[in-house]
Amino acid sequence: MTFKKSLLWSSLLLVVFALVLLWMGRVPICECGYIKLWHGITFSSENSQHLSDWYSFSHIIHGFGFYLLFWLLGRGRWSMGLMFFLSMVLEMSWEIFENTDFVINRYREVTISLDYYGDSVINSVMDVLFMALGFFLARKFPIGLIILLVFALEIFVGYSIRDNLILNIIMLIYPLEGIKIWQAGG
Repeated sequence: MTFKKSLLWSSLLLVVFALVLLWMGRVPICECGYIKLWHGITFSSENSQHLSDWYSFSHIIHGFGFYLLFWLLGRGRWSMGLMFFLSMVLEMSWEIFENTDFVINRYREVTISLDYYGDSVINSVMDVLFMALGFFLARKFPIGLIILLVFALEIFVGYSIRDNLILNIIMLIYPLEGIKIWQAGG
């Protein structure tokens, strides 16, 4: 698959993705009635409702990881276009799953995200685009810089909001009370 074709197919899939989220009952934009470029308050009903937030950094890391995954699986035989398209499919699949009642309720049960009711459609679309940014950065930057960026982003976000990609994964799969207490500020 050429890169140009993968961009076309990914764009079409992104439209279908947004329509699926709407069909699932996700709100198009924040119920507050406006769209902000950045929303930095995690303990807020507006979290995951605007264009970007603290969790946007996690989606950039998804892009790094997907690039690595498909590079390893393809071992030079897969085109960059195919790798990108598969990354888009994987990220959109995660976003759809993340916005099911099952995952939303799991977040609410085992994390400090008591006011989390799912992402707005615009936030989910932007999460996919942040993943695409991470994919493109991984394609261009040396591996050492990508590793440094992953650590820097995880530490920065972890320090700033007491949450990050690794903590999110831990708390979804095997919640630890100590992490929950620390995240709550205790």
